[in-house]
Amino acid sequence: MSDAPPIEPMPIEACGLVKRYGDIVAVDHVDLSVERGDVFGYLGPNGAGKTTSLRMLLGLIRPTAGAARLFGRDPIVDGARALDGVAGFVEGPRFYPYLSGRRNLRLLGDLDGGVPAARIDEVLDVVELRDRAKDRVGGYSHGMRQRLGIAGALLRDPRLLLLDEPATGLDPGGMRDMRELIKRLAADGITILLSSHILAEVEELCNRVAIIRTGRIIYEGRLDELLQSAGGGYLLRASDPERARAVLLAHGIDGVQVVERELRFQADAATVEAASVALGKAGIGISLLAPHTATLEELFLGMTEQAA
Repeated sequence: MSDAPPIEPMPIEACGLVKRYGDIVAVDHVDLSVERGDVFGYLGPNGAGKTTSLRMLLGLIRPTAGAARLFGRDPIVDGARALDGVAGFVEGPRFYPYLSGRRNLRLLGDLDGGVPAARIDEVLDVVELRDRAKDRVGGYSHGMRQRLGIAGALLRDPRLLLLDEPATGLDPGGMRDMRELIKRLAADGITILLSSHILAEVEELCNRVAIIRTGRIIYEGRLDELLQSAGGGYLLRASDPERARAVLLAHGIDGVQVVERELRFQADAATVEAASVALGKAGIGISLLAPHTATLEELFLGMTEQAA
């Protein structure tokens, strides 16, 4: 007999999820796996199928085909039991604007069978809203309402938190606060699935990502591996980009791209050294010549703007 502990189910497993609305295929055989401890970025353009697949994960809509499991339970088969340890919001949290933040949380807790007042205080402290808890939600800023939504999700003491666009519409200070809050929650051991259009935030927060385009997953895996897959390259800022491009081409550097008066290209170090000397001899000023690594935003746009 083995004394090894049983393998716990993954927080999210989706296999072959399909959702059709008549002739329209909104989600087309989506597979997802979110592992314990992940901060998992779920990315895609508007209309790509993100929200529809999130709704299927939570059992809010029934898939046309395929299945999803949360900690090994299928929301369609197991109903509310599948949501034990799971919380979050899709398409933004909703509250009664004429009630206080604390009263709204009390009502949410009552729907789950009731929560102690001390627990409400705890989650208000986590999202830094304790001093505004008695104020009506109608007077909250957008960022405060987003944080109150996370507080409501935390009432359940979740192991898995699903956040759909939590930073959309926030000012820079609100985005910073939301980023720091998500980091604290992840440090506390909560697995997080984060759907976001703010790719710089995803790049800073997430360890794994999935990218969906026209209903299909086109990448799922580690974020660092995706960034490394773009390979190395160089960024050149020159006084005359078109003449500089001609010099680079003359030195055998193909695939030179001009992006907003910056030149991006790939070449070995020796070729770059020779080209830089030639640029100087041609009287072309160089303000920057440095290695360039693609950002998540650049990779995302390149992957999602390709023809489906």
